[in-house]
Amino acid sequence: MRIYPLSEGSFTIDQSKVFVPFDASLEELQNRPKGSILVEIQPFVVVTDHDIILFDTGLGYLNKEGILQIHDNLMKIGIDPSSVTKVFMSHLHKDHAGGMSYVHPIHQERFISFPYAKYYIQKREFDLAVSGQSASYLSDQVELLAAFSGVEWLTEDQGTIDNLIHYQLTAGHSLYHQAAWIKEGDTTFFFGGDVAPQLQQMKSKFVAKYDLDGKKSMEWRQLWWDLGKIESWTFAFYHDIKYPTFLATTTI
Repeated sequence: MRIYPLSEGSFTIDQSKVFVPFDASLEELQNRPKGSILVEIQPFVVVTDHDIILFDTGLGYLNKEGILQIHDNLMKIGIDPSSVTKVFMSHLHKDHAGGMSYVHPIHQERFISFPYAKYYIQKREFDLAVSGQSASYLSDQVELLAAFSGVEWLTEDQGTIDNLIHYQLTAGHSLYHQAAWIKEGDTTFFFGGDVAPQLQQMKSKFVAKYDLDGKKSMEWRQLWWDLGKIESWTFAFYHDIKYPTFLATTTI
């Protein structure tokens, strides 16, 4: 198994829920609006014996050449975006789901970003995302998936995909958030999405105000961290600037 972080850069976000690029070499965080937090936007691609699997899809921004950023990041590590076989979504907040589709810079038409892949999405999360009830979702990013034949709607609270990806509905961060594991050989890859977004949160009793249920998220993190240390999981952190991946048995 090979694991690659696909960083789209560092951003600050405040109560406006707008992601603003941040360059630590040029800016001071304290000059941003009060309450801003600093995060990395970092999907992951996992290459197994038979699959190329994306875990979340980033913001969906285009780079200066008009190429979808996640496509560009994949090509830079030698992966053709059309060869991605599976896309697993922890949830559909705009910083995780933006890259599932994109607007073509010339045709101004929205397209599925990975048309040859199977998308695995919690159906209840999708229904919430297109309902217009929360500013954390952008319905136009995801609504065309309703007619996309490549979607596999997940309706159970837990299960296994192709005897490979094990998933668990967690809630906590969003109502239908889910986490995932892949076990291959001696490696266990764990992706906790926004319930387990940063290493420091795993190691402390941290309750995040931006979670729907911060206490529940904290309890999941404590459970995963303890189990991960016993079973030597490799954690993938979507929002960690310093540690994109971390082997739980590592000492720092």
